[in-house]
Amino acid sequence: MPLHDKVTCIFCKKKGVNDLNKKQILMRLLQIIVVLFGISFITFGLTYMSPGDPVRNMYSANGIMPTEEMVEQTREEMGLNDPFFVQYGRWLGNCLQGDFGKSYSLNKPVTELLAERLWPTLKLTLMAILLMLVLSIPLGMASALKKNTWIDYLVRGITFIGCAMPNFWVGLLLMMAFCVYFQIFPVISSAGDFKSLFLPALTLAIAMTSKYTRQVRTAVLDELSQDYVIGAQARGVKWSRIVWCNVFPNSLLPLITMFGLSIGSLLGGTAVVEVIFSYPGLGNLAVSAITSSDYNLIQGYVLWLALIYMVINLIVDASYVYIDPRMRLKE
Repeated sequence: MPLHDKVTCIFCKKKGVNDLNKKQILMRLLQIIVVLFGISFITFGLTYMSPGDPVRNMYSANGIMPTEEMVEQTREEMGLNDPFFVQYGRWLGNCLQGDFGKSYSLNKPVTELLAERLWPTLKLTLMAILLMLVLSIPLGMASALKKNTWIDYLVRGITFIGCAMPNFWVGLLLMMAFCVYFQIFPVISSAGDFKSLFLPALTLAIAMTSKYTRQVRTAVLDELSQDYVIGAQARGVKWSRIVWCNVFPNSLLPLITMFGLSIGSLLGGTAVVEVIFSYPGLGNLAVSAITSSDYNLIQGYVLWLALIYMVINLIVDASYVYIDPRMRLKE
């Protein structure tokens, strides 16, 4: 085949792969829109059928004892006496314009409240992910490379204990040790500095480190059994070069999906840890909204959480094509 024809064929193949990726991304975006509509309908329906009166809750949060006439008048002004589909259509139309309504308990727009808690949650997520990576990758690699030695048994035992301990118990232990006895960190983590951020992030990182260490160990052992490792050893390639230039990058590919789900769950807020340390994140906001029956805030939070999960999954799936060359060959 002439050189010009070969170049043209390669260019057409690359163009076809890019067009296919664009079509897949567009299909995923359409799926996200459909799923968001379904989640919005279910969320609104559940809050509509839930017990409690949002008008009375709103007055109670402001320290007002309303009369029946005040309650009925307020319900009429807020449109809560309208049929279900009328209320849902009005709320959905406002959501499409970026207006999730006003919080009953805090008397602020839901969008503003979610935006205020986003940055603290993002800082907590980044710190927890960083601690998890620093701990899990060396432990998982050491456990795999020293298989069936005392190092392997020790790491597996520690990760087993870490997986078994719930977050709230780990948080209370860390608080008792470093806040009460040694008094290194503050009990209430609301300042936003490093000291206030470290213990909540460490609490989240301990559970994630235990899971990721075991996954890294399994992935590394799977890669060490591949034929290319044996071939590289036979050609005299240094063992350290095989491990860090070939085995290590390939073993991290199966963890990308798990990594994306972890980021999604952390960005949605980790309610238990945030409540224990009084951290002003999205999880703490969601708990206060549930306890005060703040329906607008609950609905906005659920939609935000669903959107985060689906967008992160989309980014992870799209990144596979660019990170793993084998995916491009399959396409």
